[in-house]
Amino acid sequence: MMLRREEDANFIIFAYLSDIALTLLALFMAYQARLSLPFGVTLTPDNIVIDAELFVTVAIIWTMVFFLLHVYDARHTLRWPDELRTLSLAISLAAFIFAGVLYISYRDTPRLMFIYFILADFIFLIGYRWTMRLSLRWAGARQLSPRRILIIGAGSVGQAVARKIQEQAWTGLRLVGYVDDDPNKREKTFEGAPVLGDLHQTLPIVDKHKIDHVVFALPLRAHEALRDIILHLYERPVRVFLVPDVLDLAFFRVTMEDWDGIPVMGLKEPVIDGVDRVIKRIFDLAVATISLLILWPVMLVIAIAIKLDSPGPVILKQERVGENGQIFTVYKFRSMVQDADKLLDKVITRTEDGTIIHKRKEDPRVTRVGKIIRRTSLDELPQLFNVLKGDMSMVGPRPELPFIVKNYETWQHKRFAVPPGITGWWQISGRSDKPMHLHTEDDLYYISHYSPLLDLQILIKTIGVVIRGKGAY
Repeated sequence: MMLRREEDANFIIFAYLSDIALTLLALFMAYQARLSLPFGVTLTPDNIVIDAELFVTVAIIWTMVFFLLHVYDARHTLRWPDELRTLSLAISLAAFIFAGVLYISYRDTPRLMFIYFILADFIFLIGYRWTMRLSLRWAGARQLSPRRILIIGAGSVGQAVARKIQEQAWTGLRLVGYVDDDPNKREKTFEGAPVLGDLHQTLPIVDKHKIDHVVFALPLRAHEALRDIILHLYERPVRVFLVPDVLDLAFFRVTMEDWDGIPVMGLKEPVIDGVDRVIKRIFDLAVATISLLILWPVMLVIAIAIKLDSPGPVILKQERVGENGQIFTVYKFRSMVQDADKLLDKVITRTEDGTIIHKRKEDPRVTRVGKIIRRTSLDELPQLFNVLKGDMSMVGPRPELPFIVKNYETWQHKRFAVPPGITGWWQISGRSDKPMHLHTEDDLYYISHYSPLLDLQILIKTIGVVIRGKGAY
């Protein structure tokens, strides 16, 4: 349903790699079976061509077909019948294409080996998924990271949504309760969940119960009161859904989903989704890993220099606001004196309209080594570990300080629709020369024009900006 959606790039990559590994194992087992089983003409290894190119060909075909048919999209695989149908179709299409490739290039491949391979692939992949489902059900939803859900409206629509959520509780969904203005429903329980308060208490309830998903399931007459609530929910790390009745919210990014027969509109959806999300995650993992392998001696020298230059830890840990408003810990080389945060009020300046500019060229808190590593952006190298963890991306909006976010206008929260990055459009178009509030416009430009190619272009241009040291202090 909502728990293991396609935006969870790590989960998709794991599932994809498992499928490819099992498929290649099926091919190898089919080769061994053709040589060993007493069916057909007796063959020896010299009679069957099975080389690395054949394995690569299978991996490419299965990859293309599985992503084309949305095998890793939760909307197509939530229920077991849907997953079985999607997976069977994908394997069948991949087998058909593979048969054509064999006819053109590997015509000596035994037909029995091909049959063994497809049968083994069906058994391995379907068996793997069935085993995973049984394991999750056996372990229970408590073993997963739960998604806490609040339903706005405890009427018939809200209760219907609640039933579906309870049926899928094994996936980690947890219905916390309802919000409803009907005084006859106060403190009552429906479908195993209580009514926690009225509509005006929505935001405090979201904060108190650490809600992850808010589902609006109200009648049409109540929708006029929802606009402000939805806008304020953009300031919180929650996703927002609407069971349509229908609300005029064309200015939101709207998607449609089917929750086991109930149409649902997503009003706060990830901008980078599906295949693009996976490509971005693979790109991040590859670049971060290669960078760490190359730059670890430089990082070691910087760490020693910081330790010799001034007292305090080598690595600075700060809370930052990331994707969807989530708070995470960012890592940087310490470039300021110890406890520099306590001196923040002395260096903060504001523009004429009151906007905060918390960076300036002559910052008395910066150490001697700090001036060097900030000028070259070397202080941000430890953020490569944030990329590996998944908190950040190589390219994206600047990870913002919480106290600055508190002063955001509502529209500025849209910058949290994508993962924050080590570099981004703001770095190559001005960096610290710009006031902090103008970074938001750069971030929204990046979000609206996102593509994997743009990420690559920004990363390449960042190298030139860093070498020139322009705008960094």
